[in-house]
Amino acid sequence: MKQNCTTIRPFSVAPPEASEIGVDPLELYAAGIDTSDYVAHVAPLLRAAVPRIGDLLDVGAGGGQLGQAVRDPLAAWIAIEPNMGMQQRLRALVPPPHLLPVGWQQADLSAGSADTVLAANIAAPLSDAGVFLRQCRAWTRNNVIWLVPAQRGPRGLCLAGCLPPAWHGEDETPGIDVVLSNLPPCDQPSIAARTEWTFSAVVRDVERTSGSLADRLGWALDDGRRRELYEHLAAQAVSVPGGHRLSVPRASALLVWRTAS
Repeated sequence: MKQNCTTIRPFSVAPPEASEIGVDPLELYAAGIDTSDYVAHVAPLLRAAVPRIGDLLDVGAGGGQLGQAVRDPLAAWIAIEPNMGMQQRLRALVPPPHLLPVGWQQADLSAGSADTVLAANIAAPLSDAGVFLRQCRAWTRNNVIWLVPAQRGPRGLCLAGCLPPAWHGEDETPGIDVVLSNLPPCDQPSIAARTEWTFSAVVRDVERTSGSLADRLGWALDDGRRRELYEHLAAQAVSVPGGHRLSVPRASALLVWRTAS
């Protein structure tokens, strides 16, 4: 059994101005990927499915961790990423990708711009699978690769898996089921594989993190569940250098479409 060696200060309701500062969910997720085993589990599976990546188009690249791990060093790497914080992360990589600082709908790319199109953990496959797949196929010369959630559990808040379902209220249908059910038989992927990993975020302040989660869940500042949420997270947090580690088991499905033999 995991022992909690964290020292947590007593809970206090944050004033409105502190609550509004919150925690950037995309930065929390990207930092969590830095400290998780996501790339270590996903990259080998991806390389086994597509040994030759070639020129890579990384759609919704986030912090670029997976794209950097699987890209061909001698080929082009183009990253589509609309979030300014993630753009800063991408520009700091060595070497950085060629960055298109827009959403995928606004990306001005010609047909066949890349050998491989990668879309990992973004909303488009879940919200508009058919349209997004057609766009990915237009951009690629060889392969389209999607990474989508494969586990039953919340998909939106990256730490919602730490919470009881009655609190987060999110759709727990596995992402892969959503994607495949919204694609006709002719558009089903040629490869579908699953891997398990652990999202592990190191947060400096558990109270601030719990407050940010409560804000995103729409709870008022005087909602008694805020204290329960804080205590729930504090009980799971493990003291590590730099803060407190919160971990959530995850599973991802790798979906591959081939457009060339």
